[in-house]
Amino acid sequence: MQASLRLLAHRKFLPLFVTQFLGAFNDNLFKTAMILFATYTVFQDPRQESNFNAISTGLFILPFFLLSALSGQLADHMDKAKIIRTVKFAEIIIMIFGAAGLLISTHYPLVGVGLMLVAVTAMGVHSTFFGPIKYAILPQHLEEDHVLGGTGLVEAGTYIAILAGTIVAGWINSTAVAVVVLVIAVIGYFSGRMIPPAPRLGPPIELDFNPFRASWRLINGTMHIRRLFLAIMSISFFWMIATVLIIIFPPMVKNDFTANQEVASMFLAIFSVGVAVGSVAINRLLQGHVSARYAPISIIMMAAFVWFFQFAATGWVTAPEGTLYTVADFVAAPHSWRILLALFGIAVFGGMFVVPLYAFLTTTVRKDETARTVAANNVVNSGAMVVGALVIMGATGAGLNSRHALLVVCGMCFVSALLAMKLQRACDKEQAAKAQHEQG
Repeated sequence: MQASLRLLAHRKFLPLFVTQFLGAFNDNLFKTAMILFATYTVFQDPRQESNFNAISTGLFILPFFLLSALSGQLADHMDKAKIIRTVKFAEIIIMIFGAAGLLISTHYPLVGVGLMLVAVTAMGVHSTFFGPIKYAILPQHLEEDHVLGGTGLVEAGTYIAILAGTIVAGWINSTAVAVVVLVIAVIGYFSGRMIPPAPRLGPPIELDFNPFRASWRLINGTMHIRRLFLAIMSISFFWMIATVLIIIFPPMVKNDFTANQEVASMFLAIFSVGVAVGSVAINRLLQGHVSARYAPISIIMMAAFVWFFQFAATGWVTAPEGTLYTVADFVAAPHSWRILLALFGIAVFGGMFVVPLYAFLTTTVRKDETARTVAANNVVNSGAMVVGALVIMGATGAGLNSRHALLVVCGMCFVSALLAMKLQRACDKEQAAKAQHEQG
């Protein structure tokens, strides 16, 4: 872990880490503030609240599906640092619209929410073009035995930023959020300008601007490789699971646990801390070696904690009619520790599952293909996340509650475990064949 932390003093790593950290903080501060405002102020029906969260999640994900192919091509075709500077400047413009929505929402809630949804969609575009770069640039700037450590730090930093963003969103008003997101966007732009050049490594790429054809070619060019197919599918099922959890948490806190928005913010914060802990812990366990050997047991343990969370929620004593628990009330309630422990366990083992798989994607292909490989992963991930959002909308439409949705999540975890087991077997066979070839 200390070796990984030393990367923070690395001239080629620190600016990227800071830029990603600030972007993740801003993204989640804005999204969380919007969701909490809609859940606790605009809507008063559990089904409407879940549907709004699903719609906003879907709008954020849509650009990943449509534009990931182009973003991957650009990242392998151009200097990655130049793209980062352009993307971070665009974030300032996006946050001007988002801040306007937050300010207007106080007096004109529906107009404000509309502007914020536009900003959320634009942030999805922003993240689509930044996403492949933050992983693909690591093998270009770091030695191979530092890539897993760098990936783990990026993931841990991302979820700590999510933690900070979700906590702040729950405790400050919309006016303050509007100011903060603009300030952070400006700081992120200047940190992005400090990232060293990362020029194209391979031959020039003929760009395909047709999103559907480009996406199909990208996926077809990657998914026929068995180890990449299994890694991408494993990651995609994880993000489907995470999408379901993130969508149901705020309405579940309000309606099942009868708690206020600060408690909802605390739930999301604990989830973020847990993923950060898992991201760093798995790097320590693997000692810098990129491997999926802990992935199956990690996701099975995640399923166990999801079930425990559902079990603990079943016996929860609700607040008196017309009131909501504060953070102090919630923590003081009998057996609240079970809820918090289960939530933390879900996140820790989720982080342990997904981080090595991202490192696997960027280290098992040529350096001039890493961005397109990550982009192919993003396309499939976005499809899986949309499916997760549709599952929740379908479940609430059918009259199922959040606790029932958690049981569906348990089933998804076991599918992910099966895929991870197949990935590890495929890697073992490949390594055995390689060793036999070298001996021969």
